[in-house]
Amino acid sequence: MKINAAIVIAAALAAAAPTFAQTGAPGAPVAARVLPGNYKVDKNHTQVVWTVNHLGISPLSGAFTAKEGTLELDPKKPADAKVSVTFNVADMTSSVPAFTKHLSSADFFDVEKFPTAAFTSTSVKATGTTAKITGNLTIKGVTKPVVLDAKFYGAGPNPQSKNLNVGFSAIAAIKRSDFGLTYAAPLVPDQVELRIAAAFEKVG
Repeated sequence: MKINAAIVIAAALAAAAPTFAQTGAPGAPVAARVLPGNYKVDKNHTQVVWTVNHLGISPLSGAFTAKEGTLELDPKKPADAKVSVTFNVADMTSSVPAFTKHLSSADFFDVEKFPTAAFTSTSVKATGTTAKITGNLTIKGVTKPVVLDAKFYGAGPNPQSKNLNVGFSAIAAIKRSDFGLTYAAPLVPDQVELRIAAAFEKVG
């Protein structure tokens, strides 16, 4: 007797559904869940989305994912926290392949020479579950200070690794001309808005 594969898959999903419905998401915005120690960046769930004003007509966005990074964190001493993340500029994405290709060229990010960008914190001023994180941002070999307005997003065990994961969101604004990204100015204004989603997995 032949069994339709779709029926088997549907049955399996139906059987699994109640488990997820009962347990819910493993993470929650509960600061007490955060443990002191060292963390590594979760590359699959960390990204920077940048947005520019395109010709004064519409916003235009793209994204970078994380290549590597670390976080040192003690909830009792938030001012001592240190974070460093390197991003894959060469693997950037946008909604239009031709635009992504142009961004990768020497007109913009010149990814053959500068395949990555990086942020390293220099100070943290925390208030409850929010913080102003000052650090050095390096793009195209140019390093400039930037301040991130960060917020604790959630913490909980990763269902696959069973390790504690913590997540944060942040926003910032930079001037692209500070990093030699002057193409199409002033038709495309100088300010770039950054929205960051960052996840870290506890080590040890």
